[in-house]
Amino acid sequence: MCRMKSSEIPTAALVLGVNVTDHDVTFKSLSEVLQDNVTPYVVSLQAKECPGIKHLLQKLMGQLMDCCVDVDSFEEEECVNISQKKIRCSMASLSKWYESVTKKTGSETPSKKITSSSRHWQSPPIVVIFKDMESFTTKVLQDFIVISSQHIHEFPLVLIFGIATSPMIIHRLLPHSVSSLLCIELFQSLSCKEHLATVIDKLLLTTQFPFKLSEKVLQVLINIFLYHDFSVQNFIKGFQLSVVEHFYSQPLSVLCCQLLEAKKRVNSLSHNQCENIRSLPSFRRYVESQVSEKQIALLTEDSFLKEVTQTLLEDLHIYHENYFTVLRCLHVFTTSLPKYPLGKQIRELHCACLGKSVWETEEYGSTVQLLRMLAKDELVAILQKCVEIFISSSGKQFSNTVEKLEEFLARFQNLETETNEVQDVSVLSQKELQKKTDLYHLQKTLLELKESKRSKKLTKFEMLRFEVVDFIDSLVRSYLAPAEMQTLNEVVYFNTANTLREHLNAAPRIALHTALNNPYCYLKNQTLKSDVGCISNTAPDICIVYKLHLECGRLINLVDWLEAFSTVVTAVEGTDPDSVATDQVDEIIHARFIRAVSELELLGFIKPSKQKTDHVARLTWGGC
Repeated sequence: MCRMKSSEIPTAALVLGVNVTDHDVTFKSLSEVLQDNVTPYVVSLQAKECPGIKHLLQKLMGQLMDCCVDVDSFEEEECVNISQKKIRCSMASLSKWYESVTKKTGSETPSKKITSSSRHWQSPPIVVIFKDMESFTTKVLQDFIVISSQHIHEFPLVLIFGIATSPMIIHRLLPHSVSSLLCIELFQSLSCKEHLATVIDKLLLTTQFPFKLSEKVLQVLINIFLYHDFSVQNFIKGFQLSVVEHFYSQPLSVLCCQLLEAKKRVNSLSHNQCENIRSLPSFRRYVESQVSEKQIALLTEDSFLKEVTQTLLEDLHIYHENYFTVLRCLHVFTTSLPKYPLGKQIRELHCACLGKSVWETEEYGSTVQLLRMLAKDELVAILQKCVEIFISSSGKQFSNTVEKLEEFLARFQNLETETNEVQDVSVLSQKELQKKTDLYHLQKTLLELKESKRSKKLTKFEMLRFEVVDFIDSLVRSYLAPAEMQTLNEVVYFNTANTLREHLNAAPRIALHTALNNPYCYLKNQTLKSDVGCISNTAPDICIVYKLHLECGRLINLVDWLEAFSTVVTAVEGTDPDSVATDQVDEIIHARFIRAVSELELLGFIKPSKQKTDHVARLTWGGC
């Protein structure tokens, strides 16, 4: 603020990134924070609402004065209605309104202290947020900034530019004469990938929520995020849809809850639900691994089945606690490497471990080889982080693991003194080598050194490093087994990726063709069933018109089309189609035909033809 000139408008350039669909939530939260802590006068503007400076001022004053502004009704007069009084939309009237409001609040209640670093702001400022700066026209922005700078002494004003691309857009939209009127401070939000990592960590990589996503389902959501919209909001909506689908389609989803509650619900399972448990593939594998007496009891006795189910659910809960802890430890190791065979993000590592035994993959083998070449300082820092992870975990089986890691750290510290002694010995051997001036003895000594290097044993540090990597590898093999190998994983894991993909990756043309060509698929009305290639006379009018238009060429004669439609429609009424003349088509049938054709045109299947006035042109070809 000390660098700002008296005529400059304080401006925040907020770079939010390309995930435009998440911007509304960000600006809503920002507005709430500003209204709670800084000023009650916060205005949010969008480019589509402000095609001109007049519309911008109307929206600005309308939001400040809490009144509804109908832009279309003010084409002639730039005013807003407030308590049945018209106030002209201009900076002068805004200045008068602000002065009256601040005097009124100052006289009624003591003025609130505003959190601000500016000693000149003794009154709450008016904050104007341009949500999508790139979409605003240059003239609107220039006019507003120039007009505002002329009234900056009358009331405090702060601008916030929401930017999706780059801060350079400010200088592209505004010439220097206008941008020089702004005191711009740049703010960079976190990237959408970092937000996604936080969401996955809070929702999926925790035992707080028992519901989980399988590897294929999670990959579908991540692919939509990365290759479509970068929207964290849509990712969360996809997660919510997965929850709904799981609880709708899985009869045993009643057990997908916290462990104590799940144990209580097991006791109230009906016989049919017990049979559903017995039909689960994971439970079948579990039964096959038991002795014959226990197999019979599991398949015939519901009470014994419920006891075993409680134990299996507890084991599944413990599996998740251990899985997430070891996964975070492995992620610390993999992110310290110069290359990321298993991925840089923890979600990539999670997907790799969910799908199959990660230790059997080539990527894991490459990762282990790279870990065997880590430097001492890096390895010590990683081990310290892993100790913190295991100590903070809720798993009860990691006390021995923490002791082992602390033992490794202590052994690394003891190596420091030994490495100094080794360095002294190497210096002495080099001095002896320099003393041997004779060529024969020199060559002999060099050959001996070469042979000793070939048959050289591993140093203590290298052996200790191998021990650490082997220990981490044993943890991975023990605790990062695929989720599908766990008994009763179907209870908490949603794995029907195809269903989710159909909902999220919509194919509107296929869906539209199916609805018009076979309305029974969606309406489930038995009267709409028809043979392939036949036109059902009970179908909706638009379906009849659509099927008839599929039999036509590039240009469709409207008269012939109407006659064919009339033939199908009159057949349902039980009349003789041949008795209906073209010029005697019932007016109701004619009106229904016109409406159906208009609907097809609205959907983009046909358009009017300039070649022949009584024809329409067909726009779609091929089958779906």
